[in-house]
This record gives sequence, C-alpha cells and structure tokens, in this order.
Amino acid sequence: MNLNRERRLWKKGYKRVAGLDEAGRGPLAASVVAAAVVAKMSNVPASPAGRKSQMSKLLLKEVKDSKKLSPKKREKLYKLLVESKNIEWGIGRVSEKVIDKINILEATKLAMKRAVKNLERKSNKKVNFLILDGNIKISLPITQKSIKKADNKVFSVAAASIIAKVARDRMMRRYHKKYPKYGFDRHKGYATKLHRKMLKKYGPCKIHRKTFKPVKKYL
Repeated sequence: MNLNRERRLWKKGYKRVAGLDEAGRGPLAASVVAAAVVAKMSNVPASPAGRKSQMSKLLLKEVKDSKKLSPKKREKLYKLLVESKNIEWGIGRVSEKVIDKINILEATKLAMKRAVKNLERKSNKKVNFLILDGNIKISLPITQKSIKKADNKVFSVAAASIIAKVARDRMMRRYHKKYPKYGFDRHKGYATKLHRKMLKKYGPCKIHRKTFKPVKKYL
C-alpha cells in the first residue's frame, strides 16, 4: 500500500484528504458503520523505505483492504492505526431502525457523513477532499472522488476499512452477550446458514433489520 493518491492531492493544495469506507451494508442485523481516515502529511515517509517513524513504515507495509486480513491481523492494525500520531480518524454509525426507515444505501451515506463530522470534531480541523470506496457520493460540501476498489489502492481508504470493520465486529460481539442464541459473535449479523437457521427458530430480535427479506418473512 502507498500514499500516491493522497500525495498527488496534497500537491494540488488539498492538505487534508480523508479516505472513507464502511462495514455492515450486507448484514441482517444492527448498525452500518463507517470510518474516515486522514493520514497527516508531515508525519508520513515518502515510501515504506523512508526515514520517518517505524510506525509509519509498518502501517504502509501492512495496511490493506480489511477483507484480506484475518480477524487477529485486523485487530492488531486497528490498534496501531487509532493510536498512531500519523493518523486522524472518525467513526459514524446508523442504527437498524434508521436503515429500515431510509434504506441501506442512504444509511451508508449518512454513516459516512457522520464519520467525517466526527473526524473533524475530534481534530478541530476541516477535511477538504474525500476519497470514497466504490461508486458513491455523499452530500457534504467537500470535493470528493469515488474510486472502484479504493480499499485495495488508497492507504487512507484501506485504513478506514479496517477501523470500520473492527469497530463493527466489536459491536456485534457485545450484542452477542445480549442476544446469545443468534450467534452474532460468529457471523456478525451476515446471512450465514447458522444465522438463517436461528432466525427461523427464534424469529427476529430487536436489532434485526426488519425490511431485509430474510428477516421480513419471519416477522
């Protein structure tokens, strides 16, 4: 992974470039979660072989699309990312109730907007360019670019994918303690064979997305 796209934007005058990604569009339960990540210009080396901090080199070497990482590796990188002085980040969540009201696409966009606002609030600085994964735009007055498979190509988006995924997985493990019979700690709400079996056996619980077809038929 490298910072080539961020660097090109920095040279054009966009000093605070945020990568955005989400976790949880597909599951049948709980919130969709988004993360926004800014790699701070002054603290990152030109390449993994640069002379800056070992932390930066490690992140550039190991950060990639969260789907290509094991849960253990995601947790390790999440900790490095959120504790790094080179990284600013924010999280946005939209609940299953809101997903049922406005649909998952609009809820995803809202989660992304909340992630950007959270990042800006935490850093007390405005973002002036957004890179989004996939084919999506959000209604913020910020210049933005959507890139297909950005989580494979853009460091800040890959970092956002890890933060969003780990934050959501942790949330689902907490829900497992409240609703243990569904196995949320194992499938994280996705429509696995086990999850569908438990839905059929017990019916939906409070955090299920009632407008999603596999849930709706058991209401």
